Amino acid sequence: MKRAPKPRRANRPRSKPLWTTTDHGSPIVVDAAHFALPGRDRGWGAQSDAFLRFNEAAFQELSLEPAMKAGREGPALQLIPAGRAGAVPLRSPQTGQVVAGVVVKPRFGWSGVGAVLNEIGWHAAPRFCALPLVPGSGREVPPWVIAGPVVSRLSAMLAALRRGYEEVEAELARPKGRILWTPFVRHLATGRWQAVPCRFSELGHDSRLRANIRWALEMVDGGLRRVAAGDRIAALLCVLIRGLLDGLEDVKPVRPTTRLAIGNSLLDSGAIARGMEALGWVADERGLGGGRELDGLAWTLELDELWESYVEAILVRECALSGESMLVGRKGQSTFPIAWDRGSSSLQQLVPDFVLRRGPSIRIVDAKYKAHFAEIDENGWRRLADEIRDAHRADVHQVLAYAALYEASEIQVELVYPLRRSTFEALHARGLDTAQARLLHGSRNLLLRLRGVPFGTKTDAS
Repeated sequence: MKRAPKPRRANRPRSKPLWTTTDHGSPIVVDAAHFALPGRDRGWGAQSDAFLRFNEAAFQELSLEPAMKAGREGPALQLIPAGRAGAVPLRSPQTGQVVAGVVVKPRFGWSGVGAVLNEIGWHAAPRFCALPLVPGSGREVPPWVIAGPVVSRLSAMLAALRRGYEEVEAELARPKGRILWTPFVRHLATGRWQAVPCRFSELGHDSRLRANIRWALEMVDGGLRRVAAGDRIAALLCVLIRGLLDGLEDVKPVRPTTRLAIGNSLLDSGAIARGMEALGWVADERGLGGGRELDGLAWTLELDELWESYVEAILVRECALSGESMLVGRKGQSTFPIAWDRGSSSLQQLVPDFVLRRGPSIRIVDAKYKAHFAEIDENGWRRLADEIRDAHRADVHQVLAYAALYEASEIQVELVYPLRRSTFEALHARGLDTAQARLLHGSRNLLLRLRGVPFGTKTDAS
């Protein structure tokens, strides 16, 4: 008796590769075999130019620098990360279809970035890119990375809502506006003569849009609650969402249609554009309460700007205690134009990040998203790599150039570097979380200060 043949297993689609690294970390080696390139050697060969051309936009968004390196099996393509975190897709040089993805994680960890974003109010949140979904990034990126900006956009959208007239249908005891006679006749036949169906204009917010926002918030809230028990940032976002939902109790949740309607509300154009886009992401189930858990939106986060915003929040708290006034460079408050006598130059102005004043004293602070401080204090100056030494010298020279712009009896220039919390606590216990040197030149008294601050953790003023 012959045995029945074993059923053949269906060919499962191969998962698309996802390469990961950290900002300023090790280069990613992109294997040409994943792109099914033609040729016997299966290497990059002439296809490298096409690959770089198809993925140029993705490399620019994530500040990835492609470089060809010689290897044992021929040319190897490397992607060198810089100061941005995020996720982008990679396209095939033959078809242009997405076949892989890249995720650059923050070197200070997701929890540190989440704590910083939560403290500064998500105004320096990740920026979403006009690129396809990134395969597999849903498992590598915490849900709040995308959910946080969405909640922030919907919150701003609600705040921008203004009262306007919209048509409302309701059953009233006293007629108002236009009576809807057809349904009213049916009411008479059943003895409900006291319920008069009416259509009228009423001053209020766009109820349809608010119903769409409530639906989106509930979907995001459901996705975050699945991980909130073990993720503090997700839990904090859930609290924020519940507060927004409390103000939407008068409407029932309604899923947005493919063409979202604005209604008659007068809305801020910027807030409405960003909010409507966020509603579309949730409606399309792009990792926000939907079923596509493997693929995620393409996004990027400028970590230098994030660190600068966090240092600004720290300095604001310090000014409240010290009585200092502060000028902020990104707002154009501390800009010094440079007037060249011959033609133009690439350097047109000097812009200190922060300038703090109190009486005759000036404090100039520059936020640097680098690991110099930890390297200097843990390894010592002599053991530092030449590249780190040169970068640190450039930081010091830059902030000393800022000091030359001001006339004051006491000037303090300060470089603020991020530290892991464990590193900060170890250095703080030994009194090494700050280092300073005094420079005396004529009547000028200049204090140079290096300061380490834990990334994503509140610090007391010092």
